[in-house]
Amino acid sequence: MAGRLRVYLAEMYPVVSRLFVAYVLFFEIYFLVLLTNGHEGFALTAAEAVAGFTIFAFLLSLRVADDFKDYETDLTLFPERALPSGRVTKRDLAVMLVVVDTVTVVLNVLVVRNHVFFALLVAYGLAMSFWFFAKYRIQRSLPLALVTHNPVQLVMNVYVISFACQRYGIALVGWNNVLILFTLYFPGLIWEIARKVRAPQDETDYVTYSQLFGVRAPVLVIAAVMAADAVTSSLLAYQLYPWAVVTVLGAYAFLLVSCWQFVRDPRRFALVDRVVVYEFVAEGSMVVFIAARLLGIGVS
Repeated sequence: MAGRLRVYLAEMYPVVSRLFVAYVLFFEIYFLVLLTNGHEGFALTAAEAVAGFTIFAFLLSLRVADDFKDYETDLTLFPERALPSGRVTKRDLAVMLVVVDTVTVVLNVLVVRNHVFFALLVAYGLAMSFWFFAKYRIQRSLPLALVTHNPVQLVMNVYVISFACQRYGIALVGWNNVLILFTLYFPGLIWEIARKVRAPQDETDYVTYSQLFGVRAPVLVIAAVMAADAVTSSLLAYQLYPWAVVTVLGAYAFLLVSCWQFVRDPRRFALVDRVVVYEFVAEGSMVVFIAARLLGIGVS
């Protein structure tokens, strides 16, 4: 079993890189909450380590749940993947989930103690795993799947925001926390739509937004979400360093031009590749600004 799970994780959920991403996401939100609410000092404890691991474990659980949910479809569209190819079994993945999720629950109860919002995270994840008990309707509708499943990022953000607020006595409901909540949600939403927008010659049996609505409509939705992301990101970046807004707006302009080019000629490039560049610059810059602020660089 261990060997089969290594194969699965290497292909579907590389542990080292996903741990890194989980902790970057956690600490980006964590420090944004502190810095934008006037808390320059902080103390890292075991609770932070467990909360960051919770993001990693939760995303792993969603990955496995998706493989279970899409098993029949993957047998046809993605037979080379670890589960449909038989190189790992459903029992292997179920055992792994039981172990990882049990450890995560115990650590959250004993160490993190953010019980209400951890329960919300678990409840949303379970509901997603069961198609919100409306599999027939949701599975047949790509837009409905988006509006029910994609907000899981918001729930994860709330878990981290509430943890930071609890640790430092910060009011949970506040303007800056709302900005953080959505700023760290919009990139995931943009990517989720963009990866299902393709040039006509690249379409397959895999259902995409461009199949359903053409190229222009989903790209306009991406542009609208980008505009909202540019606003919320700029408002947060300005609080760290006023000049940091230039970087945010530069990344936004790059992706806006890319959207225009893609609508004119979808054959030129895959839009999702440009989205990845945009998110790397925008989110990477925010991480750098946070680190610089924590180190006191450029702060008078």
